[in-house]
Amino acid sequence: MKKSNKNLLLVIFLGIVVCLPFLLDDYWLHVAILTLFYVIMASSWNLLAGYTGQVSFAHAAFAAIGAYISGILSVQMSISPLITLLFGSVIAAIFGLGLGLLCLKMGGIYLSLTTLGFSEIVHIIIKNEYEITRGTMGLEVPNLLGFYSKTAYFYIMLLVTFIIIFFLAKLIKSDHGLKFKSVLNDELAASSIGIDTVKVRVIAFTISSAIAGFAGGLYGHYLLLITPEMSSLSQMFMILAMTIIGGMGTLSGPIAGAVFLQVLSEYIRIFGKFHLLLFGVISLLVIKFAPGGIVGLYRKITQSKTDPLKIETQSKYDY
Repeated sequence: MKKSNKNLLLVIFLGIVVCLPFLLDDYWLHVAILTLFYVIMASSWNLLAGYTGQVSFAHAAFAAIGAYISGILSVQMSISPLITLLFGSVIAAIFGLGLGLLCLKMGGIYLSLTTLGFSEIVHIIIKNEYEITRGTMGLEVPNLLGFYSKTAYFYIMLLVTFIIIFFLAKLIKSDHGLKFKSVLNDELAASSIGIDTVKVRVIAFTISSAIAGFAGGLYGHYLLLITPEMSSLSQMFMILAMTIIGGMGTLSGPIAGAVFLQVLSEYIRIFGKFHLLLFGVISLLVIKFAPGGIVGLYRKITQSKTDPLKIETQSKYDY
């Protein structure tokens, strides 16, 4: 597809998204806000897994850390949520940095198991520290504005999503982004030319954790209630499924995956928690028959109509 056509489609898509509050009722506007939250979460996890090849199961825990830090500071110390959001993001980044320094040298299955254990520890602490987190009852937090408006929160979440996607796009195209890709493609070769692969992973892990912490805090102040569910493995698997189904290693993949699965989940709620099983099955089918996800499949279809040879030569990091 020509670049001019892509830009036109992008403008049309953005125009529709901006007009959504005037097209949707309150319930579907809530779904749209939730989708934007998952776009941020999936995009930040994709930075780690899709561009450095490190699979972490602690992402939902970082979102919960950011949310609870922001909520506790705003409730107990009467600090504006606009400020506590930044504190929550910084604390999540510090935890990400510490966890990264501790386990990123191991990599592979050891990294996954360590982050899985960390996630469960965070979940258990949140559920049991009733005096601080209010446990399973949830922590009531103030909203970001002096009034509550789903439309206002939608535009806030949309603005944050745009900023984060733009930041990730610039980061991936920078020198750090090239180092991320070199670690993903051939870690031994990257080390042989002087790249500190552990440092590169830690940087990606820290940035990813900070974004997750900020997204968690923002979503918590939208809901006005933060619960341990935010740090659950079901949330982590949702993020993982969205990234894989959308297309790992691409900027648009997590967006496509988040929109597809979130809308799909609204129509299969009758199956209760078994909808996660369905997402797992879809993920396995995508890995088997369309490893590039929705974005990769779309790219193959469009490019096969123009230049079949270009499919093999085009970089998978184009969009």
